[in-house]
Amino acid sequence: MGKNLKEIAQELKNNNKKVQLIYAFNGNGKTRLSKEFKELVAPKSDSGDIDSVSKKIIYYNAFTEDLFYWNNDLVNDIEPKLIIQPNSFTEWIFKEQGQELNVISNFQNYTNRALMPKFNANFSEITFSFKRGNEESMENIKISKGEESNFIWSVFYSLLEQVINELNILELDERETDRFNQLKYVFIDDPVTSLDDNHLIQMAVDLARLIKKSDYQNNELKFLITTHNPLFYNVLYNELKSREGYMLSRYEDGSYNLDVKFGDSNINFSYHHYLIGALREAINENKIEKYHFTLLRNLYEKAANFLGYKNWSDLLPEDKELYASRIMNFYSHRTLLNEEIREPTEPEKRMVALLFNHLIDNSKFWKEE
Repeated sequence: MGKNLKEIAQELKNNNKKVQLIYAFNGNGKTRLSKEFKELVAPKSDSGDIDSVSKKIIYYNAFTEDLFYWNNDLVNDIEPKLIIQPNSFTEWIFKEQGQELNVISNFQNYTNRALMPKFNANFSEITFSFKRGNEESMENIKISKGEESNFIWSVFYSLLEQVINELNILELDERETDRFNQLKYVFIDDPVTSLDDNHLIQMAVDLARLIKKSDYQNNELKFLITTHNPLFYNVLYNELKSREGYMLSRYEDGSYNLDVKFGDSNINFSYHHYLIGALREAINENKIEKYHFTLLRNLYEKAANFLGYKNWSDLLPEDKELYASRIMNFYSHRTLLNEEIREPTEPEKRMVALLFNHLIDNSKFWKEE
């Protein structure tokens, strides 16, 4: 017998785990679940202000993205602006917490150092400019949908980074603000809209880094993350070294089921098949990018775990330290997309092919004749 979303939300709330990672197909109730969970933890005050919510839970979902919309200046076509609808969430982030510079820095890490957001005085609208190499700049440009998603995520990510830094300070009177002292939940619903694989992997790596940094034993901050994207789910699953995840499904009668999935995420998604296919295609077409180093390491980790090796590097060919260091140069946190990190050279691309073929040939992967 299925459950309603309020019962599923209560089940998640009763769980004492630091992280609950949930996969669901689109249309299966992820965003509605985030709303039910938020209402269960901290219902809106009579005034409708979300300030009361922010003290116990912060959340990212489609409604967070809906706070931002474009004024495209259709008449003059000269000054498109990203408008922020009046709300206490972004006012809290920019006016009270002063996160403007951190948002800009995080946004540029995901996109390009030359792409600059500019806020107006009351943080209700943003314009964007792009600096050329000759010190000139293109003013008032409209950024892509993927860049817009990166910007909105950067707003939330900057707040989350501050939250974790503050809550990791044990002495309450030593914290810069007391606004987070009651915070117990972070609910993130599918922050991967319009993102390519590069940005999606970077987001998962960064989010996992923050979660691991959070001192759960002392602050008891819990994270709930839902997604419809198998790649995002699996990168997070691997980065967090999870041993179980959840599958949210909906029955024909409109009820729901939350099914726990134990063990390696391959059990649910055959993720290694995706990795093999993505790497083989990139090698065959000579289209190896930075994120393929992440996929290559993921594949080595999967194989090492299945074969019983303690370290993924044990599967590398001779001169393991050299190969491992080269992979890690592209895999390191917060650098996957930074334009200051150079693109792979042709020898490095050939190294990806060499290590991929070495693993496939020597670890008894099945090959189609």
